[in-house]
Amino acid sequence: MVYAADEQRYDKLPYRRVSDSGLILPALSFGLWRNLGDQMPLENSKKVILKAFDSGIFSFDNASNYGPSNGTAEETFGQVFRSDLKPYRDELVITTKAGYHMWPGPMGEFSGKKTLTAALDLSLQRMGLDYVDIFYAHRWDPNTRLEETARALDLLVKQGKALYIGISNYTAAQTEAIAKIFNVLGTPFIGNQVSYNMLNRTAEKDGLLEILNKNHAGLIAYGPLAEGLLTDRYLTDIPDDYPIHRTNEFLFESGKDALIAKLNALNGIAVSRGQKLSQMALAWLLKDDRVPSVVIGASKMDHLLDNLSFSDNMSFSDDELAQIKNILGK
Repeated sequence: MVYAADEQRYDKLPYRRVSDSGLILPALSFGLWRNLGDQMPLENSKKVILKAFDSGIFSFDNASNYGPSNGTAEETFGQVFRSDLKPYRDELVITTKAGYHMWPGPMGEFSGKKTLTAALDLSLQRMGLDYVDIFYAHRWDPNTRLEETARALDLLVKQGKALYIGISNYTAAQTEAIAKIFNVLGTPFIGNQVSYNMLNRTAEKDGLLEILNKNHAGLIAYGPLAEGLLTDRYLTDIPDDYPIHRTNEFLFESGKDALIAKLNALNGIAVSRGQKLSQMALAWLLKDDRVPSVVIGASKMDHLLDNLSFSDNMSFSDDELAQIKNILGK
């Protein structure tokens, strides 16, 4: 049966412009990460991806090292793109990243010119694309001169392999440094994809949001639920071996009991709003226009649908914001 997208898909989810650029993103982007690679049946992955598109998610985020096995998440997306989504290419925002370990040997990671060029070529082959909409340098490279990384990314745009350039996991100072080079080169720098959620507000505290806004770019937030902590699953206990992402490890510094108490306090506000904690967490991120899109991941249909329901209540009263601020602290 030939796939036909839901004709009402753009009525189901808000979409937002990235700063004052011409790029528009859905409030939620779909990240494949390690959810839909080689350890998940293709048919399941296909159903979730197509349901996301039918629900108004037209931005799909990938990386060369996603899988679990390197490249397999891109291969999965590529199969779905070729079989079902190719007729909709002009509607899709497809993004990928390179910088973490991708292939054997010293050239298989970080952000040198040869590495970034080879990585994007491989990504395009896996996904069956002529270009990606955003290509991200996935992490700061402490060994390569920053100008080489910036010029390599700029060249990939000039070659027609990417429309926009992004960075990922760059600090505020690192973002400002590379943005200065992009401004000189005229590179279409669009944003920084970083870990940002109610519990991890580093992007607010170090001035990253202001720096991005000044450079006509946005913050694309990943890890919006702190690997599941910002759901109703851990209101009574958090396992000692909880697989927290490295960017959120500091959340346990005050002890597990203190974190659980904070989650319950936040959940109380969510319940009063008629939402699940996870849905409130997504809405809270998107209260700031400098966050054009939040990257979610889902391997199961019910998880996807749960997240999509966040848009039923995206507004916050001044009292709610004050309560949340008091719970979260400095």
